[in-house]
Amino acid sequence: MSEHQGRQLASKWAKTAVLLSHAGIAPHIPPTRRYTGENLRSMLQTHRMVVIKPVCGAGGHGVIKVTQDGSASYSYTYYAKKKQFSSFNALKSALDKQRKGRAYIIQKGILLASVGSRPIDYRVKYVKTDRGWVYRSMVGRIAREGLFVTNLCRGGTMVSAAEGIRRSISGTVVRAKKSKMRELTVQATQLLESRFPGIGQLGFDYGIDKSGKIWIFEVNTRPQ
Repeated sequence: MSEHQGRQLASKWAKTAVLLSHAGIAPHIPPTRRYTGENLRSMLQTHRMVVIKPVCGAGGHGVIKVTQDGSASYSYTYYAKKKQFSSFNALKSALDKQRKGRAYIIQKGILLASVGSRPIDYRVKYVKTDRGWVYRSMVGRIAREGLFVTNLCRGGTMVSAAEGIRRSISGTVVRAKKSKMRELTVQATQLLESRFPGIGQLGFDYGIDKSGKIWIFEVNTRPQ
């Protein structure tokens, strides 16, 4: 692992640890572990579906959905391509080829609310200015047909957060869900800024699952 990946990994884990220390935020963070064979095996046994993603990566590149369908049935989906395996070792071998030695993390898979059959998530940009922290944008990103990643560079469609919530859940909860995302954003920012002085731009990746629960998938930090 390169020094750059090591720093990135440390910061990703450090950010997660800080957020997990807050009783109000911790329940909104999916269980996340470093990628190892044993961690993958145990997380699949517990959750049945996980997402693995590179520590250093953007645009949905390298993000793989992995499922365990039975005691001897596994599959992974990368973009629109799905592969099936009859043993854990065969799955792990194929994933290691795909990873090419890069550091990865494993996250519990969340069944996102969807627009039609297309999953949707949300990106909130929060920026520090002379007037304090302000929202730059709050948008929904609907995955391209057949994909589970929502990134716009992969053909995802951008909509307002309100439209995304209305179309994937209900117009009656738009105000409450946006309010909760804002509340989590403020709490998380206060925590992160106290631990990492000097941050000035934050990008929060939120998901809302089929039961309406809000999840924080990732917080991207940029220095001011």
